[in-house]
Amino acid sequence: MRFPLSICLALTIASAMTFAQTPTVLPENTGPDDVRLGAKKTLNGHFPFKVPDNAAQWYERAEQLRRRVLVSTGLWPMPEKPPLEAVVFSKTQRDGFTVEKVYFQSLPGHYVTGLLFRPDSNLETLRPAVLSPHGHGGRMQEYSDAEVAKQIAQGAEHFAKSGKRPKLARCAQLARMGCVCFIFDMLGYADSQQISREIAHRHQDVRPEERLASDESWVFYSPQADLRLQSIMGLQTWNAIRALDFLASLPDVDPNRLAVTGGSGGGTQSILLGAIDDRIKVSFPNGMVSTSMQGGCYCENCNLLRIDTGNVELAALFAPRPQAMTAADDWTRDMMKDGYPQLSLLYAMIGNESDVYCRPMLHFKHNYNYVTRATMYQWMNRHLKLGLDDPVIEQDYEPLTTAETTIWGEDHPAPTQVGIEHEKSVCKWFDDQTKAKLAELNTVDEKSRQEFNRTYAGAWQVVFDQGIPRKVDIDDLGQEIRNGVQIRKILIHDTARQARVPVLVLHKVGTQPKTTVIWTTGTGKASLFSPNGQPDVNLQSLLAQDAFVVLPDLLDQGEMQPATDRAEDSQQRLVDDKRAYSAFTFGYNRTLVAERCADLLATVAFSKTLATKSTNLLATDGSSAWASPASAIAGSAIARAAIDTNTFRFAQVDRYQDVNFVPGAVKYGDLPMLLALRAPNPLTVMGEKSLPTPVAKAYESRDKSSMLINQPGGLNSSVIKWLSTP
Repeated sequence: MRFPLSICLALTIASAMTFAQTPTVLPENTGPDDVRLGAKKTLNGHFPFKVPDNAAQWYERAEQLRRRVLVSTGLWPMPEKPPLEAVVFSKTQRDGFTVEKVYFQSLPGHYVTGLLFRPDSNLETLRPAVLSPHGHGGRMQEYSDAEVAKQIAQGAEHFAKSGKRPKLARCAQLARMGCVCFIFDMLGYADSQQISREIAHRHQDVRPEERLASDESWVFYSPQADLRLQSIMGLQTWNAIRALDFLASLPDVDPNRLAVTGGSGGGTQSILLGAIDDRIKVSFPNGMVSTSMQGGCYCENCNLLRIDTGNVELAALFAPRPQAMTAADDWTRDMMKDGYPQLSLLYAMIGNESDVYCRPMLHFKHNYNYVTRATMYQWMNRHLKLGLDDPVIEQDYEPLTTAETTIWGEDHPAPTQVGIEHEKSVCKWFDDQTKAKLAELNTVDEKSRQEFNRTYAGAWQVVFDQGIPRKVDIDDLGQEIRNGVQIRKILIHDTARQARVPVLVLHKVGTQPKTTVIWTTGTGKASLFSPNGQPDVNLQSLLAQDAFVVLPDLLDQGEMQPATDRAEDSQQRLVDDKRAYSAFTFGYNRTLVAERCADLLATVAFSKTLATKSTNLLATDGSSAWASPASAIAGSAIARAAIDTNTFRFAQVDRYQDVNFVPGAVKYGDLPMLLALRAPNPLTVMGEKSLPTPVAKAYESRDKSSMLINQPGGLNSSVIKWLSTP
């Protein structure tokens, strides 16, 4: 019986190798100085805004951030806007303004409700309009008589009547100033009860509906919703966009003079809406522009949103349009020295420094009170060009009754679809919209390919958010020779991420390899050695091909686990938050898959120092989740990639603690689309009965089918030889 030369060489090396133990990079019981092994970032962390050095850098950064907001809120690609079918009825007269009741459909069967304030005068010219997301407490939030008296004594309010409902007070005054103002209900407040306040804002424990969700039917907070980036925050952002659509469509509104102002949770909505909708010309996002606490409610958090960014930088996306806010004795208290100076610097760089303003009012707690509202009125007067005398003085008015502010009634009955079934229908609508939009994409020509890549690659770039580092530092921790194999011990420093990656570099003594093969596995480099340090047969075979073999431990593998947690990783380390929601971790921290992908890209950067003709990638034993995006991101920097999927799909993940949980992965084509984005670079797909359709089409459309190999049986000698070819 004759054996191929490669196997004969492998057997020769195997007979000569006798390792005392599995080789390691670091001394026993020590770990690398990697920031990621410490505590995760939380919404209460520090989120500084670093202003780029020049305008060009900012515009590039701003484009990336706007895409992040759209992707994270589930609005990339943007859904089609169905008819609003708005109903405006039941006008109430007050001194200087009128109030009308409003409802419309932001999507089929889901209603947005609110109150429309208009000036009580007829002008032939169109009026400016202000959208007013109210924030927590609801548009009908009401102070007790004792609390109003206390507020008046403190100078926070001036009138016992209008001061009882301060959110309506700002709408009334804006209408008296000549603006049309629409205040709409957040989910679960006032007349918006199709999704309850307990679900939208107070969700605590995992519901049975979340556990029982399937790929056909699911609710918010379930893994299925997260895998499609569907969230309460996303729905409220969509409602805000549609509310602006409604406001801009009114016959008496000037669509070129639209503004937004909200406080607290409404401030968060104002920040996001201003970031992604350029119809808004003036903004006053109060109470949430801060480098400290970023928003403590479920409705203010979604996966991927604030990774390496925060509310101040997100607010900066409004620049150079006029924007103002206040600092109070709350999480915004440091704005005058940490946040506002950076905003001023940015505005000076790309516009006018005078078009951003933060008024310090540290003698007040968290608020949108009479004094804050006065600041907003002056800002709107100036930048909406209302032509009023400054300062604008808010006037009292007779409070609106319950009957005058309640939308649903006998003539306008409330929607009957509510609760769990309504959640499911909303999630399905967004999913159907995504599928329809993505189905329109193709790769038949260069223009189509560009749009295809803009959509898919743009989304995945947000999900993984890393490229090959331009430079990595290297600690050479020594080397040893074991029975004809040289083993170098390297610690890679990816300084931008404050990350460390321990790797072993193996090759046969006396050879000068022309190829480098990076090999990643599901549990790290130790899995390729027996307990006594003997390389497994495939590693021996690869070494026999005269290649450098680079074996990394990625985050939470082997030597890259916390010293107190050196067990096989079965779940991600999460933020210690009692509330059951993935976004409290992954709205601020990259997923484990994303970090491992970045570690792999840092390993690619290191491999360039080996100066071989090519760097190739081998992924086996459950590592396709991070190897697939790494091979797509690296492109030609990885000459050949062989990835064993073992039929893995992100859709199989049924809890966000899973090591392979990646928000948005199912929405954007799952693992097959990541493999497709590898095109036109050489790829061998192992572990699939047949090539996934998106992968085959991607290579066919570029006339590169010859670069795509299907190897259903997994790793074998032909794959090893293919990887070892320079």
